Amino acid sequence: MPATSPSQASPANAAAQHCTTRHTPNSAPHIVIVGAGWAGCAAAVRAVQNGAKVTLLEASRTLGGRARSMDLATAPAGALDNGQHIMLAAYTDTLALMRTLGACPETLLQRLPLDLRTPDGCGLALQPSQHPRLATFCAILRAQGWSWRDKASLLLAAARWQLQRFHCAPEVSVQTLCRHISPRVHTSLIEPLCIAAFNSKPAHTSAAVFLRVLRDALLLHANHADALIARTPIGQILPEPAHNWLQQAGATVLTGQRVLAISHEAPTTTATTTAATACNNSDTPNWRVHCNNLPNAISANHIILACPAWEAARLVQHWLDTHPAPNHYTSHNANQATARHWAQQAAALHHNPIATVYAWCATTACQHLPPMQALHCHSPEQAQFVFHHPQHQRQSENGQQQTLLAFVASTCSLERPALQAAILAQAAQQLGLHGLQAIQTTIEKRATFLCSPALPRPAPHIAKGLLACGDYIQGPYPATLEGAVRSGLQAANLATNCPNSSKNNNNS
Repeated sequence: MPATSPSQASPANAAAQHCTTRHTPNSAPHIVIVGAGWAGCAAAVRAVQNGAKVTLLEASRTLGGRARSMDLATAPAGALDNGQHIMLAAYTDTLALMRTLGACPETLLQRLPLDLRTPDGCGLALQPSQHPRLATFCAILRAQGWSWRDKASLLLAAARWQLQRFHCAPEVSVQTLCRHISPRVHTSLIEPLCIAAFNSKPAHTSAAVFLRVLRDALLLHANHADALIARTPIGQILPEPAHNWLQQAGATVLTGQRVLAISHEAPTTTATTTAATACNNSDTPNWRVHCNNLPNAISANHIILACPAWEAARLVQHWLDTHPAPNHYTSHNANQATARHWAQQAAALHHNPIATVYAWCATTACQHLPPMQALHCHSPEQAQFVFHHPQHQRQSENGQQQTLLAFVASTCSLERPALQAAILAQAAQQLGLHGLQAIQTTIEKRATFLCSPALPRPAPHIAKGLLACGDYIQGPYPATLEGAVRSGLQAANLATNCPNSSKNNNNS
């Protein structure tokens, strides 16, 4: 499908496609979005499409949040990301948003059938097929290193899940769900799937969400489990196109602006307006956003907190602590009670780390590697995957042509030297790659929220005129880029009173 240019996806045209509510220039609500990760970018674009005036604030100098590009002296400009990221063909909202922004997925993303085989050839690999269930069945039968008993245990489990319509009790873990699957299949398939999709071990992973991911990726649509790997720095996939699109659409994008606090002006009343009515009047810009580098607060009809969960919880709690509700405003009291509960839920979320070790390798030594190679992982210091980036090459000081590799260690050790040494040893042992030159090890200590069984995830609504978005918000998926994008679209639809703009954004 050809890319959509920014001019074709102008706010005027897009609003007609996405929203039945009509705003004149003078009546358009002003929405301030705090945080320009993928959720914040999605929220900003959708809010503009729905006819709102938008201000997008970002604390760092670049957009993208945890999925952004970075520069390093020892690598080509912009070649590195702040962590290796992967998408799936099932990320329909993300791919649609890319096209809206003029970023062509077919050009920017390399599409590959999902292959979880380790260097010794053991494991599961899907083949392209128009029949997803048949493709999965055949992949199980073809899997190398599995006995017929191993394969039968997985097929029987899959049949049970199918009969249960891929539903289970919310308190069940993946470890419990898969207790009848053979240890070999558990080690070579279930655990890698949990690590790749959830960044958590099976014992700590929600089986209900796990089944939803399996259903959507493997069974609903042909080739939706295909891996999508960026051919370019991750910033060029969505954040930079979003920045350009928003500026052309007339939105305000401010980087280097850390939000210190949010506040809410006390509602004013007249002889014909009750306090409760004033408190619930979202047409009045009663919200204020206070930034570190701006002399005055920004007024807004709505605020969407698209920052990390712990930062959103801090901002909400600070507002509650510094702006107690007057006793006679019953509606305001209920508003703050809901917000207090929201802040407690967001602050209570646990997070897991992800590390990426970037290294130069002799091109002749690694040219046989596929774009994504699964690895045997036996400790928190080892990687689960290595990504081969032949588009990023350099010539070393001794004239050797080198190619960039990225080793990803999920739920990893936080000791950088030990982690780096263990992964280089792992590369030598499993891949026969010796003499790698590590150039950067990034460790995101709070990379993903822990999607544990029966986890109470925060709702998108915090208070009147105050919303949140992010992959941690209530939804069907774990901490993924697709979950972030869907949440951003949903929050913008709620803020602009366009609930049908993207049907079932977080529940379909």
